[in-house]
Amino acid sequence: MTKVIDISNDYAYHEFGTSVENNVTGYVNHSLSYNEYFRRYLQNNIPCVIQSATDAWPCRQMWQADNAPNFEYIKRVFGSCIAPVADCTAKYYNSQLKDDMALADYVDYWITYRDLSDPKNMPLLYLKDWHCVKNNPHIPIYNVPQYFASDWLNEYYTEQEELNDDYMFIYMGPKGTWTPFHADVFSSYSWSANIVGKKRWLLFAPGDEESLRDKHGKLIYDITTSNELLNQTMYPNYDEDRLKRYEIIQQPGEIVFIPSGWHHQVWNLEDTISINHNWINACNVWNVWISLKKELCAVMREVEDCRDMDGWDDHCQLMLKASHGMDYVQFYKFLSFLSKKRMALIMKDTPVISFHTWYLGRNHCFYDLKQIRLVLDDMIRDVEEKCIHSLIFSENEARFLVDEINKILAVNPSFGD
Repeated sequence: MTKVIDISNDYAYHEFGTSVENNVTGYVNHSLSYNEYFRRYLQNNIPCVIQSATDAWPCRQMWQADNAPNFEYIKRVFGSCIAPVADCTAKYYNSQLKDDMALADYVDYWITYRDLSDPKNMPLLYLKDWHCVKNNPHIPIYNVPQYFASDWLNEYYTEQEELNDDYMFIYMGPKGTWTPFHADVFSSYSWSANIVGKKRWLLFAPGDEESLRDKHGKLIYDITTSNELLNQTMYPNYDEDRLKRYEIIQQPGEIVFIPSGWHHQVWNLEDTISINHNWINACNVWNVWISLKKELCAVMREVEDCRDMDGWDDHCQLMLKASHGMDYVQFYKFLSFLSKKRMALIMKDTPVISFHTWYLGRNHCFYDLKQIRLVLDDMIRDVEEKCIHSLIFSENEARFLVDEINKILAVNPSFGD
């Protein structure tokens, strides 16, 4: 049966930004319509917890036994897989020291760690960012809920074979494992579904993280180190009384939605396995673009003293790709790829299919194109102001793409100017 996700045609004038309501961590039943979820949470950039959306997932039956990880199944099916593992007791710059480990070895470690009742003489290891689906495409694990089906990031990466990447991950670790304070890559959205176990989340709305930066501009590594934060010489902007935080205790089977730019820190309160996606769509693409633009400005400031060197602008783009994960050229290719697919649906009825399940509706495609056009217009202005137009665009392809989008939007006056 075809499953269509679409929105009403009154979304033409979406204002980018963040709106924080009192019920910021509201609970959502999976019966809520896609259109209403889109309006309430995605457009307003508000976090929430979704209930009862994972009950039918294969991993909810196979990956747990007696409300604990099913180590026997995981080791038997995935034991030869290699995944990144972080040592939660070893700080590396502003992250945790990572190394690769076979799943079989990690499961053996986990069982030993658990049986010894939290031994202090063992490292606290957290398996993170495992591309389980990409490396095991024929094993049924989960189905992406409709609320997260408009996922440009994974649409782009999974359809570009040469990139050989995606932003779909498995996390698993014993009680006490944790992730330091951060915001997600590219200022993307993320969602995290607990297969087994409980997590504690502390969330901070965009902008509030500024009070958690030290005098050098670096974010705090662990927000529970209150003694460090109270050092006003090192953290001059920290004000415990004014800083607002939101706490979530995530239960098994629940999905937490983290919006763009929301900084957070996460702890596993029990032995826990979760599925996590980073994603971008029309509601947060402006935030993603602004984040990319700010990162380039930071790179340019960092190497300002070398501006007279040959290839300085090229070097800045290389540094941007290394630090941020994406440069201007790839970001344009990303927007171009998505635009052409949506124009093909509108003009030729070529379906846009997400995660082999969800079909994008026509209104959704019009909306996507309008938001892409806003970003492209600003990107064109930005590269012209920085005098890097010829470096980013070989000719005038960005202008031509905007013209194409304008013609498509004219077909539906509700999404025009």
